[in-house]
Amino acid sequence: MAAEITLPSPDAAARSLCSLYKQYGYRHFRMSKFEEYDFYARNKSFLVGGSIITFTEPGGRLMALKPDVTLSIVKNAGATPDATQKVYYNEKVYRAENGGEFREITQTGLECVGALGFYDISEVVTLAIRSLDLVSADWILDISHMGFVSGVLAHLGASERTREALVTAIAEKNAPYIELICRENGVADEDRDRLCALAGLYAPFRASLDTLSSLSVNDQTDAALSELEKLCRVLEATGLDRNVNIDFSIVNDMNYYNGVIFRGYINGIPQGVLAGGSYDSLLEKMGKRGRAIGFALYLDLLEQLRAPGDRKDADVLILYDDDTPVGEILRLRDERAAAGERVRVQRGTDAGVTAARIIDLRGKGDGADA
Repeated sequence: MAAEITLPSPDAAARSLCSLYKQYGYRHFRMSKFEEYDFYARNKSFLVGGSIITFTEPGGRLMALKPDVTLSIVKNAGATPDATQKVYYNEKVYRAENGGEFREITQTGLECVGALGFYDISEVVTLAIRSLDLVSADWILDISHMGFVSGVLAHLGASERTREALVTAIAEKNAPYIELICRENGVADEDRDRLCALAGLYAPFRASLDTLSSLSVNDQTDAALSELEKLCRVLEATGLDRNVNIDFSIVNDMNYYNGVIFRGYINGIPQGVLAGGSYDSLLEKMGKRGRAIGFALYLDLLEQLRAPGDRKDADVLILYDDDTPVGEILRLRDERAAAGERVRVQRGTDAGVTAARIIDLRGKGDGADA
């Protein structure tokens, strides 16, 4: 029999994650539910799927119900790269799916923007891994590098349209489509084989580096490989490399992303629950200088492993009666809440309340301090 998969509730996960980010010096970022539509429309291709939900305010401006947090953070970031801004967030974003259904999506994540160095990139990747580990011990992080992909495609000297088609084929690990594109555009057999090898690569981080070295073709790919090698050493030194793989099907829009990108998975959920990466090009498009990297966890996906009967009203239910000292109730309540658990206190029985654990204080006092 397969082991039961137990995940924290989205609320409990968010509390733990926000505590982690605060511990590493990130400050809380809060955004308005509404922004002017034009702001998002200008950067619509940066958004991950779905359409923007809009409405017209009484003054006549077309507004958007927030579809993304990263864009708002970058918009409000300083215009110079002299300082580093580190922020975390726990927000709901809203998108209209292709079928027209409105979705509310819970995101918890962080962004690091400004005067970034390799340490900052390492910090964000390690925090992404620690975030996955807070949610589940059974996780995988897949990493790629847009600089390596861009370098290989630049080596071909192909048109922008061809490069975009190849990025799509690499993301789909579609070797026959890569071969077709190369044949139609006169790409050399050696370069075709290199692209197919890149698309098919999926292996533990350290084991992938020799293969990537053999696929490197220019200064751009060499620089990307060097950054991946340094990151691999960091993860090995911190003991965080155990479930990390290289996978170049993790690609994003080259107009926005330029460096390390990654996606995190949890056993039992059939899609990525974490996505992030470097997006220096977005800053440039928005008239900012500096570098940027961040990630988001999609906490609403955790509900996929929580059947309706498993969705508890609380993590801990404290039961008391008329003889239970109120001071003891308050002490236990605050102790469990401080540990990040959802606490329900109820007189009498547990009727109508579901909880992962019950602390029964009935019949254990004389009510002397009540």
